[in-house]
Amino acid sequence: MRARREAFTLIELLVVVAIIAILAGLSLTVYGRAQAARGQVESAARLRQWGVALGAYLGQNDGDLPRRGQGVQEVTQLDRPEDWFNALPPFLGQPGYGALVKSGKRPKANEHSIFVRPGAKDPGRAAFLSYGMNMNLSPWNLASPTKFTRIEQPALTVFLAESPGAYASTYPSIRGYGCVAPYNGRGNILFLDGHVSAFEADYIGVGKGDPQREDIRWLHRHRERCAGAELLIP
Repeated sequence: MRARREAFTLIELLVVVAIIAILAGLSLTVYGRAQAARGQVESAARLRQWGVALGAYLGQNDGDLPRRGQGVQEVTQLDRPEDWFNALPPFLGQPGYGALVKSGKRPKANEHSIFVRPGAKDPGRAAFLSYGMNMNLSPWNLASPTKFTRIEQPALTVFLAESPGAYASTYPSIRGYGCVAPYNGRGNILFLDGHVSAFEADYIGVGKGDPQREDIRWLHRHRERCAGAELLIP
């Protein structure tokens, strides 16, 4: 009778190790996708909160939109009450971003905060805002804020999108302020009517530029009155 073999051969051991490694890799991939899916849902929920705040703000400010912040520059001026990150939080019972920074409570990564999306990394700059307002809405070079009632089809016009973190406003671009799609290549967008939708990165134009989709408008059109007639201005 042959003696019973009680140990694995080297080849058998290597096969077992390889199988374990493959299974571990598959598990991590599935876990990562699940984490991203959960992050997308949580981020969308935070954007909806911003939508609620916007609706309340419009009601108290004669339909004026809040200001966008500093545009293409990293945001460093945090004390203007008209900027969206200061103007909207009080309608959610929370202090504005500038007040948080001033009191030493600047939001941090992985913190449950309306300013920070799940999974966002702190850029280590003056501000950490992982949502940005549409760069083309209510800039400071206009004498007065953009009127909601002047915008054609607000349900198609972007208000907030997920952004890199150091900017208060965003837009599809290859530059640092460009919007992002951080969840399995998908990004959430809050539209001016308060609804939130998720889109593929290429569809939004992440890292490329505005593809000028009919259902995602960054360059809004607004209505003006001239000699009693209503004109549509691009």
